[in-house]
Amino acid sequence: MAVSAPCPPTARPDDGFAAIYRRYSGWLKARLVRRYGLQDAEDLLQETWLRLAPYQNAQEIRHPQALLMRIASNLAADRAARRNHRSRQAADVSQSHGWGYELPTQADEVLVRQLVLSLPVPLRDVFVLSRFGGLTNTQIGEQLGISPKTVEWRMTKALAHCAAQLRR
Repeated sequence: MAVSAPCPPTARPDDGFAAIYRRYSGWLKARLVRRYGLQDAEDLLQETWLRLAPYQNAQEIRHPQALLMRIASNLAADRAARRNHRSRQAADVSQSHGWGYELPTQADEVLVRQLVLSLPVPLRDVFVLSRFGGLTNTQIGEQLGISPKTVEWRMTKALAHCAAQLRR
């Protein structure tokens, strides 16, 4: 899977942004893929160019490669900090509530998938829309063409089915 370079934003001929983009886009893409991996590189690449675009006098940038890498590095650091913060926050919440919550393992994910797939289709539709789609009973009812009361009944049955499967 190749990382594609974003199209340069519309640039004025006198701002030099397009020249910087043409000259350094391939270099920046290669550096980001090498440093951050293929998955993060595309997002970082696009965000880096978006952050550079507002510079009024792009032709006056003395060290464009250094600036591009600084922007990308800062973006990557911000992402990592947000991920760490979310992980710590989840751990703090689980500890303060005594849940002892741990991140799901691959076996847990397989078990959940099997539980959901073992549900009869009408119950599964309601369960998936509620638990994974975040929809309310009214929204689910509108989407499936059933009453909210039927949604509630099916959800109760789905939860009972999952609980029975876990007790086995």
